[in-house]
Amino acid sequence: MTAENGALVQLKAYIGQSSAGPGDRIPAERVLCKELGISRGELRRAIAVLEAEGRVWRHVGRGTFVSDGMGMVEEPSVSEIAKKTTLRDVMKARLLLEPMLAGLAAEEANLEQMEAMSANIQQSRKAETWREYEASDNRFHRLLAQATQNVPLLAMFDQLNSLRRTVVWGRLRQRAGHPPADHHSFAEHQSIVDAIRDRDAAKARAEMHAHLTSVSNRLFEA
Repeated sequence: MTAENGALVQLKAYIGQSSAGPGDRIPAERVLCKELGISRGELRRAIAVLEAEGRVWRHVGRGTFVSDGMGMVEEPSVSEIAKKTTLRDVMKARLLLEPMLAGLAAEEANLEQMEAMSANIQQSRKAETWREYEASDNRFHRLLAQATQNVPLLAMFDQLNSLRRTVVWGRLRQRAGHPPADHHSFAEHQSIVDAIRDRDAAKARAEMHAHLTSVSNRLFEA
Protein backbone atom coordinates (compact mmCIF):
# COMPACT_ATOMS: atom_id res chain seq x y z
CA MET A 1 0.00 0.00 0.00
CA THR A 2 1.29 3.44 -0.89
CA ALA A 3 2.36 5.42 2.15
CA GLU A 4 -0.15 8.14 2.96
CA ASN A 5 0.66 11.68 4.02
CA GLY A 6 -1.74 14.41 5.06
CA ALA A 7 -1.98 16.05 1.64
CA LEU A 8 -2.55 12.76 -0.18
CA VAL A 9 -5.24 11.69 2.28
CA GLN A 10 -6.98 15.05 1.95
CA LEU A 11 -6.88 14.94 -1.84
CA LYS A 12 -8.17 11.36 -2.05
CA ALA A 13 -11.00 12.19 0.36
CA TYR A 14 -11.90 15.28 -1.66
CA ILE A 15 -12.07 13.39 -4.95
CA GLY A 16 -13.81 10.41 -3.36
CA GLN A 17 -16.62 12.57 -1.99
CA SER A 18 -16.96 14.80 -5.06
CA SER A 19 -19.16 14.05 -8.04
CA ALA A 20 -16.13 13.91 -10.35
CA GLY A 21 -15.98 10.82 -12.52
CA PRO A 22 -13.58 9.55 -15.20
CA GLY A 23 -12.76 12.38 -17.59
CA ASP A 24 -13.87 15.16 -15.24
CA ARG A 25 -11.43 17.94 -14.39
CA ILE A 26 -10.64 18.56 -10.74
CA PRO A 27 -10.40 22.17 -9.48
CA ALA A 28 -7.37 24.35 -10.14
CA GLU A 29 -4.40 24.08 -7.78
CA ARG A 30 -5.10 27.39 -6.03
CA VAL A 31 -8.66 26.27 -5.30
CA LEU A 32 -7.57 22.85 -4.04
CA CYS A 33 -4.87 24.33 -1.82
CA LYS A 34 -7.48 26.48 -0.09
CA GLU A 35 -10.03 23.67 0.13
CA LEU A 36 -7.55 21.12 1.48
CA GLY A 37 -5.51 23.45 3.69
CA ILE A 38 -2.22 22.42 2.13
CA SER A 39 0.64 24.14 0.29
CA ARG A 40 1.10 24.16 -3.49
CA GLY A 41 4.16 21.88 -3.15
CA GLU A 42 2.27 19.35 -1.00
CA LEU A 43 -0.61 19.33 -3.48
CA ARG A 44 1.67 18.75 -6.46
CA ARG A 45 3.40 15.85 -4.73
CA ALA A 46 0.01 14.30 -3.90
CA ILE A 47 -1.19 14.72 -7.49
CA ALA A 48 2.06 13.14 -8.71
CA VAL A 49 1.36 10.07 -6.56
CA LEU A 50 -2.16 9.73 -7.96
CA GLU A 51 -0.84 10.23 -11.49
CA ALA A 52 1.79 7.52 -10.97
CA GLU A 53 -0.97 5.19 -9.74
CA GLY A 54 -3.05 5.95 -12.84
CA ARG A 55 -5.82 7.62 -10.85
CA VAL A 56 -5.53 11.05 -12.49
CA TRP A 57 -3.91 12.45 -15.63
CA ARG A 58 -2.65 15.94 -16.44
CA HIS A 59 -2.99 17.92 -19.65
CA VAL A 60 -0.67 20.93 -19.93
CA GLY A 61 -2.72 24.10 -20.18
CA ARG A 62 -6.01 22.37 -19.40
CA GLY A 63 -5.66 20.90 -15.92
CA THR A 64 -5.83 17.60 -14.04
CA PHE A 65 -8.51 15.02 -14.81
CA VAL A 66 -9.90 11.96 -13.06
CA SER A 67 -9.03 8.77 -14.92
CA ASP A 68 -10.49 5.29 -14.94
CA GLY A 69 -7.69 4.52 -12.50
CA MET A 70 -9.78 6.00 -9.68
CA GLY A 71 -11.68 2.75 -10.04
CA MET A 72 -8.62 0.65 -9.20
CA VAL A 73 -8.03 -1.60 -6.20
CA GLU A 74 -7.73 0.61 -3.10
CA GLU A 75 -9.88 3.66 -3.74
CA PRO A 76 -13.16 1.88 -4.52
CA SER A 77 -12.77 -0.26 -1.40
CA VAL A 78 -12.37 2.83 0.79
CA SER A 79 -15.23 4.60 -1.00
CA GLU A 80 -17.53 1.61 -0.70
CA ILE A 81 -16.70 1.12 2.97
CA ALA A 82 -17.27 4.84 3.60
CA LYS A 83 -20.82 4.55 2.24
CA LYS A 84 -21.57 1.94 4.90
CA THR A 85 -19.63 3.59 7.73
CA THR A 86 -20.78 6.06 10.36
CA LEU A 87 -18.62 8.55 12.23
CA ARG A 88 -19.17 6.50 15.37
CA ASP A 89 -17.84 3.41 13.61
CA VAL A 90 -14.70 5.30 12.66
CA MET A 91 -14.15 6.64 16.18
CA LYS A 92 -14.61 3.17 17.70
CA ALA A 93 -11.97 1.82 15.34
CA ARG A 94 -9.60 4.67 16.16
CA LEU A 95 -10.08 4.12 19.90
CA LEU A 96 -8.98 0.51 19.43
CA LEU A 97 -6.00 1.11 17.14
CA GLU A 98 -4.41 4.44 17.94
CA PRO A 99 -3.85 4.07 21.71
CA MET A 100 -1.99 0.85 20.90
CA LEU A 101 0.12 2.74 18.36
CA ALA A 102 0.91 5.43 20.93
CA GLY A 103 2.05 2.84 23.45
CA LEU A 104 4.32 1.16 20.91
CA ALA A 105 5.67 4.54 19.79
CA ALA A 106 6.70 5.21 23.40
CA GLU A 107 8.84 2.08 23.20
CA GLU A 108 10.22 2.45 19.67
CA ALA A 109 10.30 6.13 18.61
CA ASN A 110 13.70 7.67 17.95
CA LEU A 111 14.70 11.21 18.85
CA GLU A 112 14.18 12.50 15.31
CA GLN A 113 10.62 11.22 15.28
CA MET A 114 9.89 12.78 18.66
CA GLU A 115 11.23 16.10 17.41
CA ALA A 116 9.08 15.83 14.28
CA MET A 117 5.94 15.35 16.38
CA SER A 118 6.83 18.32 18.59
CA ALA A 119 7.48 20.49 15.53
CA ASN A 120 4.13 19.44 14.11
CA ILE A 121 2.35 20.66 17.24
CA GLN A 122 3.98 24.08 16.89
CA GLN A 123 3.05 24.20 13.20
CA SER A 124 -0.56 23.28 14.02
CA ARG A 125 -0.82 26.29 16.31
CA LYS A 126 -0.07 28.51 13.30
CA ALA A 127 -2.84 27.09 11.10
CA GLU A 128 -4.79 29.89 9.43
CA THR A 129 -7.81 27.73 8.51
CA TRP A 130 -9.51 24.63 9.83
CA ARG A 131 -8.60 22.76 6.66
CA GLU A 132 -4.95 23.63 7.21
CA TYR A 133 -5.25 22.42 10.79
CA GLU A 134 -6.87 19.16 9.65
CA ALA A 135 -3.97 18.49 7.28
CA SER A 136 -1.52 19.14 10.12
CA ASP A 137 -3.53 16.89 12.44
CA ASN A 138 -3.32 14.13 9.83
CA ARG A 139 0.44 14.53 9.79
CA PHE A 140 0.68 14.32 13.59
CA HIS A 141 -1.19 11.05 13.82
CA ARG A 142 0.76 9.54 10.95
CA LEU A 143 4.08 10.65 12.44
CA LEU A 144 3.08 8.81 15.59
CA ALA A 145 2.13 5.70 13.59
CA GLN A 146 5.50 5.83 11.81
CA ALA A 147 7.23 6.05 15.19
CA THR A 148 6.07 2.52 16.01
CA GLN A 149 8.64 1.27 13.44
CA ASN A 150 6.03 -1.33 12.46
CA VAL A 151 5.16 -1.48 8.76
CA PRO A 152 1.98 -3.63 9.06
CA LEU A 153 0.56 -1.35 11.76
CA LEU A 154 1.42 1.73 9.70
CA ALA A 155 -0.46 0.20 6.73
CA MET A 156 -3.46 -0.44 8.97
CA PHE A 157 -3.35 3.15 10.19
CA ASP A 158 -3.14 4.48 6.62
CA GLN A 159 -6.20 2.50 5.59
CA LEU A 160 -8.22 3.66 8.58
CA ASN A 161 -7.07 7.24 8.14
CA SER A 162 -8.11 7.25 4.48
CA LEU A 163 -11.52 5.96 5.53
CA ARG A 164 -11.76 8.54 8.32
CA ARG A 165 -11.02 11.47 6.04
CA THR A 166 -13.45 10.22 3.38
CA VAL A 167 -16.28 9.82 5.88
CA VAL A 168 -15.63 13.13 7.65
CA TRP A 169 -15.18 15.09 4.43
CA GLY A 170 -18.51 13.96 3.08
CA ARG A 171 -20.54 14.63 6.20
CA LEU A 172 -19.12 17.74 7.85
CA ARG A 173 -19.10 21.24 6.45
CA GLN A 174 -15.96 23.30 6.38
CA ARG A 175 -15.79 25.63 9.36
CA ALA A 176 -14.95 29.29 9.01
CA GLY A 177 -11.98 30.84 10.79
CA HIS A 178 -9.17 28.89 12.42
CA PRO A 179 -8.52 26.90 15.62
CA PRO A 180 -8.38 29.10 18.73
CA ALA A 181 -5.15 29.33 20.70
CA ASP A 182 -6.65 27.11 23.41
CA HIS A 183 -7.92 24.42 21.03
CA HIS A 184 -8.03 21.22 23.07
CA SER A 185 -5.96 19.12 20.65
CA PHE A 186 -2.83 21.23 21.08
CA ALA A 187 -2.44 20.33 24.75
CA GLU A 188 -3.65 16.78 24.20
CA HIS A 189 -1.14 16.15 21.43
CA GLN A 190 1.59 17.58 23.65
CA SER A 191 0.64 15.24 26.49
CA ILE A 192 0.94 12.27 24.13
CA VAL A 193 4.37 13.37 22.94
CA ASP A 194 5.51 13.99 26.53
CA ALA A 195 4.56 10.43 27.44
CA ILE A 196 6.40 9.10 24.40
CA ARG A 197 9.51 11.10 25.37
CA ASP A 198 9.30 9.63 28.87
CA ARG A 199 9.08 6.12 27.36
CA ASP A 200 5.88 5.62 29.35
CA ALA A 201 3.83 3.30 27.14
CA ALA A 202 0.89 3.02 29.54
CA LYS A 203 0.57 6.79 29.84
CA ALA A 204 0.93 7.24 26.06
CA ARG A 205 -1.94 4.81 25.52
CA ALA A 206 -4.04 6.57 28.16
CA GLU A 207 -3.32 10.04 26.75
CA MET A 208 -4.22 8.96 23.22
CA HIS A 209 -7.43 7.35 24.44
CA ALA A 210 -8.30 10.53 26.33
CA HIS A 211 -7.55 12.65 23.27
CA LEU A 212 -9.71 10.56 20.94
CA THR A 213 -12.51 10.50 23.51
CA SER A 214 -12.33 14.28 23.67
CA VAL A 215 -12.44 14.51 19.87
CA SER A 216 -15.38 12.11 19.74
CA ASN A 217 -17.37 13.98 22.40
CA ARG A 218 -16.92 17.32 20.66
CA LEU A 219 -17.67 15.82 17.25
CA PHE A 220 -21.01 14.35 18.28
CA GLU A 221 -21.97 17.37 20.36
CA ALA A 222 -21.53 19.41 17.17
